[in-house]
Amino acid sequence: MKFSILGARVINPNSGFDQIIDLHLDAGNVLAIGEAPAGFVASQSIDARGLVVAPGLVDLNVALREPGYSRKGTIASETRAAAAGGVTSLCCPPRTRPVLDTSAVAELILDRAKEAGHTKVFPVGALSKGLEGEELAELVALRDAGCVAFGNGLLTFSNTRTLCRALEYAATFDLTVIFHSQDRDLADGGLAHDGPTASFLGLPGIPETAETVALARDLLLVEQSGVRAHFSQLTSARGVELIAAAQQRGLPVTADVALYQLILTDEALIDFSSLYHVQPPLRTRTDRDALREAVRSGVIQAISSHHQPHERDAKLAPFGATEPGISSVEVLLPLALTLVHDELLDLPTLLARLSSGPAAALRLPAGELAVGAPADLVVFDPQASTVVGEQWRSKGENCPFMGHCLPGSVRYTFVDGRISFTTSPL
Repeated sequence: MKFSILGARVINPNSGFDQIIDLHLDAGNVLAIGEAPAGFVASQSIDARGLVVAPGLVDLNVALREPGYSRKGTIASETRAAAAGGVTSLCCPPRTRPVLDTSAVAELILDRAKEAGHTKVFPVGALSKGLEGEELAELVALRDAGCVAFGNGLLTFSNTRTLCRALEYAATFDLTVIFHSQDRDLADGGLAHDGPTASFLGLPGIPETAETVALARDLLLVEQSGVRAHFSQLTSARGVELIAAAQQRGLPVTADVALYQLILTDEALIDFSSLYHVQPPLRTRTDRDALREAVRSGVIQAISSHHQPHERDAKLAPFGATEPGISSVEVLLPLALTLVHDELLDLPTLLARLSSGPAAALRLPAGELAVGAPADLVVFDPQASTVVGEQWRSKGENCPFMGHCLPGSVRYTFVDGRISFTTSPL
């Protein structure tokens, strides 16, 4: 189908392009920016005056829950929710059942994602078999099956020597390893940031050093092995400093932050609401401000949802017995636009951290808006608003922003030149 998107503010943060101009799509690609080519006749024209067109968002961590946890979410439901949030490409972590440590699981996920058709899905394979941290998974076979990177989540390797050998092996094949740096012993049993709020509530704490001790070790192993590394879910000011120092030394290191870490602090736990129970935990205002500055400066080049949908019962127990995680991919763009609304970031910088930045971090074929590139686009109204929960597509309702009015509204999401989500009548 051929589309003309007329009179929009078109932003490509990767090139700095930012103009009010027309856009024409054909055969799944961006055909022209500006005047339509001779003989081009659109099947549908969209009046986009007052709207913004940008590269579709790229989310590096969206738990799809399938296979194995369909009560929490499915590939169809969670990719549909992602498209509603402006996401056109996403990475799914390996914590499924069975674990994403074989080609068969990777192929199942890709087949079902293609069948659903809401977004492009890039699996992240398990670094170790069963995520047990004992034996290396078949990384090359997983790469050949479509995995774009490898990680163990918060499940750490039991032996540092084994981890080092895994990184050296990954470096040999130029594979990207994703770290979620948290020291298992320092975090053991913890539920909240180790500070005044946790003490007041009587919750066992997870100190900042749980992140920084593991992060320092992991960065040294990256330097020794030469592996390409991405550090996910940073939470602390000191963690940001360690990443910045590593980047200044020339290490091939990138990082992302969960969007909710840029908005919330551990003070949100004051009423014991399990909706704010996340791992790693929400930290202090000082940490949040340092994360925001790192996003602004580019030390952190990617903002991700770290979407973890849960069934209702998973959040109904007492705080310590509930499952951690927030369902947030469906509001990724409107929630991120609060950072622009509060003048913490300008719009092109925010869009870079949501599209071209994460795409570059994992070398994904995404996050670009240019002639000849795949027409993976988000079209949104920056002056409208979104009331969270009025329509909800994720199976996980564990979202602390339910009922909030957020700035911006996604009007269309295009994947390969076809509309995968819209709030506008066709």
